[in-house]
Amino acid sequence: MNKTLLQLRKQLHQNPELSGQEYETAKRIIKFIKQFNPTQIIEAIGGAGVAVVYDFDESGPTVVIRCELDALPIVEENIFAHKSDNYGVSHKCGHDGHMTIVAGLAEWLSMAEFKKGKVVLLFQPAEETGKGAAKVLEDERFLSLDPDYVFALHNLPGEKMNAVIVKSGFFSATVQSFRIQLTGKKSHASEPENGVNPAIAVAELIQEIQSFTNANANCADFALLTPVHIHLGEKNYGISPDNAELHYTIRTWSGEVMSALESKIKQAVSKVSNTHKLKAEIDWFEFFPASDNNSDCVSFIEKVANENNIELVEHPKSLKFGEDFGWFSSKYKSAIFGLGAGEHQPALHHSDYDFPDELISTGLLMFKSLISGILGK
Repeated sequence: MNKTLLQLRKQLHQNPELSGQEYETAKRIIKFIKQFNPTQIIEAIGGAGVAVVYDFDESGPTVVIRCELDALPIVEENIFAHKSDNYGVSHKCGHDGHMTIVAGLAEWLSMAEFKKGKVVLLFQPAEETGKGAAKVLEDERFLSLDPDYVFALHNLPGEKMNAVIVKSGFFSATVQSFRIQLTGKKSHASEPENGVNPAIAVAELIQEIQSFTNANANCADFALLTPVHIHLGEKNYGISPDNAELHYTIRTWSGEVMSALESKIKQAVSKVSNTHKLKAEIDWFEFFPASDNNSDCVSFIEKVANENNIELVEHPKSLKFGEDFGWFSSKYKSAIFGLGAGEHQPALHHSDYDFPDELISTGLLMFKSLISGILGK
């Protein structure tokens, strides 16, 4: 195991930053990579993003290897020496490990003798909010690189350590979050008839929205609607409240099913709020399009895993989590694959999760082999 990369991984873990605020993380990455003489470093892509370019002599395919800069608003439980120094923020999705793998390609690329093509190491901001990839794709400097292929990986706790998990078509779900704000009229709790209390409307909406669920992940019209936060009034027993909020996250496989689901939710909110004489507002946010893996790219991944004797797992179903890599798959030939993080590893986003360092070597081997296969030995 490369000690320099282990040290980088632990430094990144110790100094996490939230989505849209990853400027010190980006500086740390740039400082590390500069010693390996890239052709070009493009800073401030889509916010704090960094694109590191290695350009070889002749024109040829451009391969982008993408990872994520951001951490999560989670208090870390772990007490090891490299625990987060930024209280309330921690790398609980393994982006510190993903960055380390991609940064680890720089030394190899600086000595590579490819005759043609270009490799771009993309350190993308704001994956956790679903905003980062879309902003990168609004940047002309990135678009001018004209990628032919985009690859990424994500560690997957619950899968066998170092196994490569592949899935053609939708690798991850289309995910959207929303908030319903209901406003009525406040009154004294002894005279609720003089006000408009949204409590009954909240109860009706929860049932109505639940009726849109199809939890069978094998169906094309799979739809999972999860209530994540509900707020009604305040702890004041003399007041009949005038306000309520419902927060949901919803998941489907396709964008078409998501659009249909959004229409149903809007109609339900309109019907219930009108019935109860409430003002209603819906805010939509944190949209993650499904990562739709290109079949040629999946074949590349399968080929290099087999050539390197890495266990290959064909995942039968799409994964239900959101991953904004889907923005890249909507524009370029691309694929994201899983890297098993151990069957007994704490789950992603859990407060005691820590990226397994054993995955660094496997991730490097996979990306090096993909690049070599596309650009030629």
